[in-house]
Amino acid sequence: MKVLIKSAWGSDESTKAAFAFLHANAFSEAGHERNETMNSVTPVGWPPLSKIMQETIGYKIPLNV
Repeated sequence: MKVLIKSAWGSDESTKAAFAFLHANAFSEAGHERNETMNSVTPVGWPPLSKIMQETIGYKIPLNV
């Protein structure tokens, strides 16, 4: 099963902001793959998420991918 996790919470709601990461960790530990989801996402009018992620990594923005 592939799962996409999205959150709009920030530092003003730190507990809610942490939920996306806690859920992602739980899914990853259960064997779900993140790269498959990333490779299948193409925003309308923007490059595929996989290309965006490569650029983000190139800027040395830390990610747990």
